This record gives sequence, C-alpha cells and structure tokens, in this order.
Amino acid sequence: MKKKFNFIENEHAMQALWERESVYTYHPDSDRPIYAIDTPPPTVSGSLHIGHIFSYTQAEMIARFKRMQGFSVFYPFGFDDNGLPTERLVEKELGIRAADMPRSVFTKECLAVSGKYEAEFKALWQSLGFSVDWSLEYRTVSETAQRISQRSFLDLVSKGKAYEKTSPVLWCPHCKTSIAQAELETESQPSQMHTVLFECDGRFLEVATTRPELLYSCVCLFVHPDDTRFKHLVGKTATVPLFGRQVPIYTDSKADPEKGTGIVLCATFGDATDAEWYIEHQLPLILSIQPDGYMAPDIPYIGGMSIRNAREQILKHLAECGLLTESKDILHQVAVHDRCGTSAEILPSRQWYIEILSERERLLAAADAINWYPESMKKRYTAWVENLKWDWCISRQRYFGVPIPVWYCETCGKPVFPNADSLPINPTETEYTGTCSCGGTTFIPETAVFDTWATSSVTPQINGLWGEPNSRDSLFPMTLRTQAHEIIRTWAFYTIVKSLYHMDRLPWQDVMISGFVLAKRGEKISKSKGNASLSPQMLIEKHSADAMRYWAAGSKLGTDTFFSEDALDASKRFMTKLLNAGQFVLMHLEDYNPYEAESLRLLPIDKWMLNRIAEVSAEAEEALNAYETGTARQILDAFFWNDLCDFYIEFVKDRLYKPMIHGKSERTAAQYTLYQALFSTLKFYAPYTPHLTEYFYQLYFRQYEGQSSIHLTAWPERQSPDATLLDFGEAIKDEIAIVRRYKSEHQLSMRADMPPLTISVAPEHYKWFWASRLDFLACTHAESVEFEMK
Repeated sequence: MKKKFNFIENEHAMQALWERESVYTYHPDSDRPIYAIDTPPPTVSGSLHIGHIFSYTQAEMIARFKRMQGFSVFYPFGFDDNGLPTERLVEKELGIRAADMPRSVFTKECLAVSGKYEAEFKALWQSLGFSVDWSLEYRTVSETAQRISQRSFLDLVSKGKAYEKTSPVLWCPHCKTSIAQAELETESQPSQMHTVLFECDGRFLEVATTRPELLYSCVCLFVHPDDTRFKHLVGKTATVPLFGRQVPIYTDSKADPEKGTGIVLCATFGDATDAEWYIEHQLPLILSIQPDGYMAPDIPYIGGMSIRNAREQILKHLAECGLLTESKDILHQVAVHDRCGTSAEILPSRQWYIEILSERERLLAAADAINWYPESMKKRYTAWVENLKWDWCISRQRYFGVPIPVWYCETCGKPVFPNADSLPINPTETEYTGTCSCGGTTFIPETAVFDTWATSSVTPQINGLWGEPNSRDSLFPMTLRTQAHEIIRTWAFYTIVKSLYHMDRLPWQDVMISGFVLAKRGEKISKSKGNASLSPQMLIEKHSADAMRYWAAGSKLGTDTFFSEDALDASKRFMTKLLNAGQFVLMHLEDYNPYEAESLRLLPIDKWMLNRIAEVSAEAEEALNAYETGTARQILDAFFWNDLCDFYIEFVKDRLYKPMIHGKSERTAAQYTLYQALFSTLKFYAPYTPHLTEYFYQLYFRQYEGQSSIHLTAWPERQSPDATLLDFGEAIKDEIAIVRRYKSEHQLSMRADMPPLTISVAPEHYKWFWASRLDFLACTHAESVEFEMK
C-alpha cells in the first residue's frame, strides 16, 4: 500500500536540505545586485502569535521572489530585546521588580529570559522555512548594537541634534518613565466636565475643567482675545477655589470660546496645551502629581492620594463649599501609554531629546522620496509629521536598555561624553577620567537608558555595521523596510530621522506595510490583549508550515484580515491539489528526457499553455514587484486550478496515455509542455509553499536544472505572449466548458459519450481547432466533431 504523503515530515527534510546546502547564505562578494531587507526585530515581550506569521511571512515571500529574480538577497533577522517591554515580561515571568535589586542583577535576569524567548522565536521562523541567513542575526542589546546605538547618540550630540533640558515631558506613572509622543494612543473614555467657581472682583467666575484634582497647580486662567464676554477680566486676578491663591487672567488664541464656559484653567500640567502655555507665558511651576502617579504629600485635602481618589475628594470638598455648580458626563479623548494603557501625565524632568520639530519640512519631503506600498500608507506618515508637538524624548528612567553614555560635572552640571573608541560603555559602571571645561574633576553618571526606539531606529546601521571595522557600506541605502502600519509613527519615522541626520540619505528605497490579523471586528490580535489563543507552533505542527504560509498571502497588502482555523482548509485543498497534479505529471515524465526533446512539433494547445505561462509569469511578477503577494497568489491560483489542472491536463490526458492513437511525437510534445508547466508552477509557488515545491524539484527537476534548490533557480523569464494564441485557448476552454456544463445539467458522467458536435469558431482559430480535434474528441467523448467558421 502506498504510504500517504506527510507534508510535515517533508518540511523537516527540506529545511535540513537548505541548511546542509547553505541555500540562503548571503554572499557579499557576489556580482549580483544587492537586495537588502530591513526586517523588523520582534519585541521580546512574550510569545509570538498568528499576527506575526501573517506579516513576517508576507515579507519572507518577497525575499524568496527577489532571490529568484537574480538578486543577492541580504535577509537578516534580529531581536529587539531591550527596553520596557522586555522588562515587564521579566518582572511578570519571574515575579520580581527591577526597582528592588541592583541593575546588574536585573540585567542578568533579563538576558536569560530574553534569550529563552529568542530561541523560541528563531525556532518558529525556522519551522516556517524562512530563507534567512542566520549568520546575520543580531540582538539590539548585543555589544555591537549597543556600540552603534551609542555612536548614533554621540554623532547627534556633535551635530547639535541631540540635547538635554529640564522641561515638561510626557510621563507614564505606571512605568515610571518619560515617554515620547509616538508612544501615545488616544482613547475615548467616559469622563465628566466639572464647573467650579473662581472669584474675581467679588463675583464668581464659572470655569470648566475635567481635572479638578489639579486646582492646587492652577497658575492662571485664559480667555480668547476676541471673546467679548470676558474682556473686562483680562489683567485681573481670580481666587482659586479651596486653596485661596490669586492667579492672573490672560488671553491666548488657543483658549476655545466654545469649550466649557470659555474660561480655561491652566495648571502645571493638565495637558499639552498647559505645557505650551507654561513655556510661552513663562508661568510659575506648581506641582501636584509625583512621578509615581500619587499627589504630592503637602497638598491640602488630597496629599498622598492616587489621582482618582484625589479627584473624588476634591469634588466632595468643592460641593460641600458650594463651589461646584455642575458635573456633566462627557466622552473625553485621553492620551494613554501604548505599552500599559495608563493615562499619560506631563511632569517637569531633565531628559535627552532629538530635535525633530525644526526639521518638519525635510521629514515631510522624505516621504515623497520613498516608495510606499500601499501608497495610502504615506498619508499616515505625513499626518504624523504634520501634527508633531514635541521633540523626540529618547531617555527612559528604566533599567534594562542601552545606557546613555554621558556623565555630568558635579561642579557645573555640564554633560561630558566618552571617546568613541571606548564604546559601548555604561557610565554607572565606568568613571569619567577627564576634566570639565570648568575645571571640575568629579562627575555624576547618567542612570537613564535609551528608549528602545532609539536603538531600533538604527537597524539599517546595525545591519550595515555602521562605523565598525567590518562595515557593510554596500547595503546603504537598504532596498526594503517591512513593517506593520501601527509603527509607522515610531519605527519608520525614527529610522528616517536617524538616517537623514547620520548619513544625509534615506534608509531604504521601498516600504512594505502589512495589516493586522483581527480576533474580532476591529480588535487586533496581540500579546498584550491576550486574544492570541492559537499558538503558531501548534498550528504549524497540526496543519504544516506551507498551509500557514499559503493562508498568509490571502489578502491585499496593508489590509487587516480575520483568522480562524477553518481558513486553513483552502490551504490544504491547494496543497493536496498540487501534490496530486505533480505526481500525475511526473508519472508521465518517467520516460521523458528534456535533453532529447528537440525538433518538437507542438500542437496549438501546447503553444497556448506556454504562452499562458509567459502571461501569468509577467502578471505575477508585476504584482510581486509591488509587494502584493495576495494579488499575485490570486493570479497564480487562477492559472493553476483553471488552466493547468481543470483544462490542460484533462485535455491532453488521452494523448499521454495513447500515443498509438495520437502519435508518439504528439505525446512528447505534451510531455515537454507539462515539464515546462509543472516546473514553472513550482517556481511560481516557491515563495508561498517552499517545502512542497522543493520536494518536487529534488524528486525530479534537480537532475536536469542543475541548481541545488528550486529557490536558487530563476523566475520564469519574461516573454511577450501571442495574443491570438491566448484568445484561441480561451475559446477552446469555453467550448469544453459548454460540454461539461451540459453533462452536469443532465446528470451525466464526464466520461459519458456525446453525439457528434459542430463547433463554430473564429476564422483565425479554425486551423488550431482542427489541429486539436483528437484532443477535443478524447476530452469530450464526442462521437465526432466538426468545426465551422463563424
């Protein structure tokens, strides 16, 4: 009994072959043009889910396609294993807190845990058959990556693009660190607009606020300069309710007359506008909220309370004193930290920044010089740049990350920096031995680390070993950046910033933006949401890697899709069909030698198939060059199912089995065409189902084609198909379809005999139909067939 084909066993065998043959090794000395891919290093914050397979596999298909196009493909893989996400994973998994132990001890734990997850990640990508050169693997916390990240910082300092200052900064009370604007998400949350009474000239003023707990930090009131209702108040002072402090009343065009009562409370700091006013109007600083998210202990009524409890307590006191006139339910747009969902605060702090606001026009122009796939994603980038309000804060008050290489003079506070040849360096572990310009010789080390994006944004430089003795300068600019759309504002934007500042050129030519996999309408599958119940490894072991890969190419680039296990049924139907078709064709090629198949007399339908292959190759190539793996797969599926399997194989089947009727040379012509058709089909699907296509290549085609792997063969050469032959093929397919439909409607077997047929054909197709009559008769089981010109 013939053993059933085991797809998963075959995948293991093919992966072993690729490793043994070094099929995907990058050869820097090759004379082929370089195609360099800037692959997103997955964040080490938990296990991978089906969404990662979706986006990473689409990009991997492009790597395979470009390799077959003749490029020397630089396809590395990295792991983003420093920063807050990894910290939180380690704290959760080990039940520890970074704040409770020395940094060196916590760092050791982080390296161990992240190393375990990285091994799992790598095993998953390998089980999917990723054509990665694993010798190019990197970690963002590795010594080389840290050195390049710190080199980036020092370069920006020398160019005046990185600076430190004490000013209002976005702050996450839960994570207890500064954050950047790009790390904020806006949520619509139920809240209340409270109207409280200030006093001015013996009269009450109604002032609306959503943050009554910040009354203690109120430093002034604002009205719009054109609001005639309040012109008489400008320049006067008002009394803050409960606290009795006098604050001035100013005008500013950002005070919205239509919002609340038209009088706006400015506290340090309730929102970004408060921070702007604080700087523009040189307002005093009165702090209420501490870095841990609790109220300062010396505030009357609410000292030491959480923000929520403080709000409730202040409202209670206002009501008791008759100073609260209304509390109206509203939906409030709240900025939350994307890592933990905590409402962001604004606190004054000394931080390091990269200047970006002054370069807005240059950063917008960069978008036009990059090819965006799909094009619509460029709008997300430009909208982000146009709405920037802050320079990029790159320092984080955390523990596991790339140290900021700076010390501060204990005498004058001036920052000092290490020599480039001492990188990477940790200032908390290494003393600065120089002398400050003020003459000071004692220095305080910086304890903050870089934002993880500050290092992730130099992945092109890490891949190119920028500044290293063994640098790969030929990779700049890289060809392709692949990523998901939600990190356009972070990874894409920051990488463009760094590349322009460091190298005065763009980091890559093309950007390929993938969509999300959704658990339900509008809800992205993610580790943090806990809705990724289906383990990718379990799915692969159950359904096969090729099945997962084929599914991943089922949608248009940049669009979101849903996943359920049932969606893999189409993958398995395809794989079974390809297996059966391949086995059938190879059975009929057992006595065929392509080296001896010369002076062929191809029949018109054979020529049509070869022309159809050329047409499909060009169409799929065009789609794949636009990174539309889904569109290309649709083109290929239509050819494979409709043209090759349902029509051509069935049409020439009798010719294969009965050369005594059709002629030996005619059978050889069919064999030649099937050889080309199957080999081309395997090439077409090699980026999608690399294991199954490799199986057939190794089983039969390798002995004739020479390359050690199908993935090193060339994509079918572009040729101009004969349009008249293509029309002929469609015409004869239509006639066969009519016969099949007749038999189906009359509940007849497809092998049932038919009476004599008379077919009307176009004059230009007449001779080709006539030359195909024996195949036509065998396929339709007609008693006879006559062709007449229309």
